[in-house]
Amino acid sequence: MAAGPGRGCPGTARDSPGTGRDSLGMLRNSLGMLRALLVAALAAAPAGGNSVHRKIYIPLNHTAPCVRLLNATHQIGCQSSLSGDTGVIHVVEREQDLEWALAEGPHPPYMILLDGSLFSREILMRLKGSSRISGLAVAAASPAPAQGFSPGLKCPNDGFGLYSDTYGPQFAHCNGSEWNPDGSGLSYEDFPFPIFLLQDANETQLIKECFRAHNLPPAPGAAPQFPLCALQLLAHMHAAASTVTCMRRSSLQSAFSINPEIVCDPLLDYNVWSSLQPINASARLPPEQRLVLAATRVDSHSFFWNVAPGAEAAVGSFVVLLAAAQALQAAPGSQRLPRNVLFVFFQGESFDYIGSSRLAFDMEHDKFPLRLENIGAFLELGQVALRNDSVLWMHTDPISRRNESVESQVQSLLAALRAAGPGAGLSLREPGQSQPLPPSALQRFLRARRGLPGVLLADHRGAFRNRYFQSIYDTAESLGLRYPEGLSPEQRLEFVTDTAQALAQVATLVARALFSLAGGAAGAAESIRADPKTVTRLLYGFLLNSNNSWFQSVIKPDQRGILGPFPQHYVAVSSPTNTTQLLQAVLGNLTGASANLSREQCQEPGKTPGTLPELYEYWWVQGPLDGNSSSRIPGCVRSGVRLSPALSPAFELRRWDSREFSTWTESRWKDVRARLFLVASRELELPTLALLLSLLCTKPPISQYPIPKFPIPVFQLLTLALGVLVLLLSLLCTFLINSKAELLFGLPAPPGPSGY
Repeated sequence: MAAGPGRGCPGTARDSPGTGRDSLGMLRNSLGMLRALLVAALAAAPAGGNSVHRKIYIPLNHTAPCVRLLNATHQIGCQSSLSGDTGVIHVVEREQDLEWALAEGPHPPYMILLDGSLFSREILMRLKGSSRISGLAVAAASPAPAQGFSPGLKCPNDGFGLYSDTYGPQFAHCNGSEWNPDGSGLSYEDFPFPIFLLQDANETQLIKECFRAHNLPPAPGAAPQFPLCALQLLAHMHAAASTVTCMRRSSLQSAFSINPEIVCDPLLDYNVWSSLQPINASARLPPEQRLVLAATRVDSHSFFWNVAPGAEAAVGSFVVLLAAAQALQAAPGSQRLPRNVLFVFFQGESFDYIGSSRLAFDMEHDKFPLRLENIGAFLELGQVALRNDSVLWMHTDPISRRNESVESQVQSLLAALRAAGPGAGLSLREPGQSQPLPPSALQRFLRARRGLPGVLLADHRGAFRNRYFQSIYDTAESLGLRYPEGLSPEQRLEFVTDTAQALAQVATLVARALFSLAGGAAGAAESIRADPKTVTRLLYGFLLNSNNSWFQSVIKPDQRGILGPFPQHYVAVSSPTNTTQLLQAVLGNLTGASANLSREQCQEPGKTPGTLPELYEYWWVQGPLDGNSSSRIPGCVRSGVRLSPALSPAFELRRWDSREFSTWTESRWKDVRARLFLVASRELELPTLALLLSLLCTKPPISQYPIPKFPIPVFQLLTLALGVLVLLLSLLCTFLINSKAELLFGLPAPPGPSGY
């Protein structure tokens, strides 16, 4: 369409003489006045805009968008147009319902409300290939799909682990070992329209009721009648193409602009670490000193932004390591063991091993208190919450074990685990040396130091037992975490579930094995036992509600905002995340000790003699409630818990196209919004809209106004004429009242000239 005479205003093509011209002629005398009145009305609109907006739109406040992520070569995720995408709602509860939106419906584009049981790769790729679809709202399935659902990759973190064309090529790209067979790869597709998750069943029901009231055809084969129920989804992403492109744009903006517009940010957070015996954070361990490193991951993710419950993928394992750290710290003689034990909780592992690759990098470059050579044994906890009966599997790297020295050290590690198994009620098995190491932080450390003796402990021999890996359904329910009816939140916090009992067994096994690996006497390890009460509190806090009495007591007073129901464990771009802060506080509570310091001394320990701030961190925490009152008993906690960066070395080195380190970034956006409203017929909107825009945007005389190419129906002319009449009457009343204001309102006359 040709541009109109005014800048930015759409023009209209001139039609043949006579088409609608007689109807327009009847209105020519009032067009000039209409133009002036319309400008005045638009200028006055903001005064009542908010109330009108609330009457037109129903906001959907409990949603989660799919956002854009980028790496060195690709962009994945979703985005909307700049002002948001709008479409007529069509509810799809069966696969056959798609045909109306994809082919039959007369009012495209359509905004699909998709039942969660149909949220699959096959259906989404069909929708992606259609120009009749403007977006997607997904209602989560309840209960979770019985057949499983994983939008992750079949080979997680492929290309960034241990195996490659130069090391174990027979195992590269998960050759022969498909760890996540249910993975559809949906999270790694790029969608040109917005996709939102509806997290509130009431809002989902509201959309369905609107659909039934307005969008169902009145009879079979007939078209629905206007107005129709529509949905607008806004999630416009600023970054595009790849991390290389978006980081280059952001760096140029930062270099040459006073107010730089950053378009993407690296995924980052902090690793949490602590040690059985204190380590000087500002010094370096002697090269000959060896310790045992016990590690696990903290994060997960799903198709939707910041919806990452990660119950089996992450929470089960880091809860076990927390409980094991507490049990080992309390063991008699643990502070006199020949070897120290380092506990590490890695962040960002879901995105090509961000946390573990950064810690290994820091150890190589003397940016951490110990080097890779100081690690005598590496024990990692993988997914351990869904074991079959009492069996756990010990995974190792078959290639490094070909070396006799490494094989001897690995056998010692396996023997310590086997010896601890019976006392914990568990059976330990090996999958065989023909199978590679599953995706794990151990792969990154072996990549940095070949021959490192290490074991990954997991509940699966081959493929993951987790059918909801990296999905919104990897929740407490998937772990079988159940409570009796009628319990209050505080009672649920304290109730020891079967899941907590099972994980406490694993924590006991890990604590005893670590005690043995650190040089402890075999008989002394039998007294070590993880507390099921601690495990059940941790599961409740990290899966169901972190805003509970225990978590409230272990955090700082200024951290109350990090507590809330259904915690999520996405690594994000702002740090430290809620999960990291809670993990740091809980680990400090479990392994630390109370310090007899005032608040001022606790917050500035360097000013108090004997506090040894190079060895310990000090936290002034809220403490428990004082009896039945609302006041608390605060105190100072001393522990060895510290943070280290979990930012990929690719960004430290400014190698945004790296194939060695993770390059994941998250696009920035201005606003994310979903709202419901009724849309009128375009046949009713367009003629009047075109006429009004031409009045506002053109300067020729009335006789030269462009004529719309469509005829103007009599009903629309009547509507326009009545509107003009009301405006004219309003203008006349305003003029008369203003001219007689002194008489009507008794306004004082203006003062005359003053003399001096």
